[in-house]
Amino acid sequence: MTKLNDYRLLGKSGLRVSPLSLGAMTFGDAWGWGSDKKTARRIFDAYVDAGGNAVDTANIYTDGQSEEYLGEFVRGRRESIVLATKYTGTRNPSDPNAGGNNRKSLVASVESSLRRLGTDYLDLLYVHAWDGLTSGDEVIAALGDLVRSGKVLYLGISDTPAWQVARMQTIAELRGWAPLVALQVEYSLIERTTERDLIPMAAELGLGVVPWAPLGGGVLTGKYTAADLAAPPADRPGGTRRDHATANRTLTARGLSIADTVVAVANDLGIRPAQVALAWTLQNPAVASSLIGARTPEQLHENLSALDVEFEVEHLRRLDDASAIDLGFPHEFLTRPMVRGVVHGNTRTRPRV
Repeated sequence: MTKLNDYRLLGKSGLRVSPLSLGAMTFGDAWGWGSDKKTARRIFDAYVDAGGNAVDTANIYTDGQSEEYLGEFVRGRRESIVLATKYTGTRNPSDPNAGGNNRKSLVASVESSLRRLGTDYLDLLYVHAWDGLTSGDEVIAALGDLVRSGKVLYLGISDTPAWQVARMQTIAELRGWAPLVALQVEYSLIERTTERDLIPMAAELGLGVVPWAPLGGGVLTGKYTAADLAAPPADRPGGTRRDHATANRTLTARGLSIADTVVAVANDLGIRPAQVALAWTLQNPAVASSLIGARTPEQLHENLSALDVEFEVEHLRRLDDASAIDLGFPHEFLTRPMVRGVVHGNTRTRPRV
């Protein structure tokens, strides 16, 4: 069994992080469905008291409440917390440079995050999402400047095409700049397409993978049914978690079918479906730490128990069969017997571990 304080190295860095990171996207009620400050504090304290050290937020989560709350929570133990935040999300929809990946957005966002968090440095800063406009050269150069300034210690990237990440990592290596050490991507039994290029790229180039939405927007907990597929959106600002799962395309007929298998495996093991879904992500050796989001201390403790899950081979086979994806070209093509025969002839070679 793994414990929360059985720390893992984040990519090729020497930074030690817990196998489950605490996601603070729901810290704050500005969006209508998060945790109030008192509840968020209880969740944070329970996670840290259990040995957890990695906490993740972003400049725009709950309109800044998440960072403000965390700034209060980490007082007195800042040095022992690996505090991660992100930039890219716009801080002012009417200002063209208040969001995106450009240097101006980056510097202003980091300064705002430092003020809200009440700290003078960030342990880990992520590019939150690729904007499709700013060149990778500008992004990796600006990120490197922040590391040299001491305001950021480590760099990560999220929701970006694999070729852009690989290009920036190569530029950083060639120029002796700070490298990217973390890759945050959607990864769950419902969303496995990141296994095609992003996760293998991360393993090859030294980025630790940090899955977000490992529960598939809550679908893998088994709480949704076919009736939810046809339900109209909630008539309230921000919608509901179900609306978000629908918008993120995890609440689908396929998602529900995979959830049925997760529930069946959980019943076999006598545990909760959420524990199965989380534990499955940790089976991938490229994964450094999976993000868990909890709106109550009870949900947190349930998620932390995923570290106790031990699968039988048959359980993993059932989960894999239910969630399998087409790897697409060229990956599927290169596994065909005819192609392998053309490349390797009759020889067999043990692959590098």
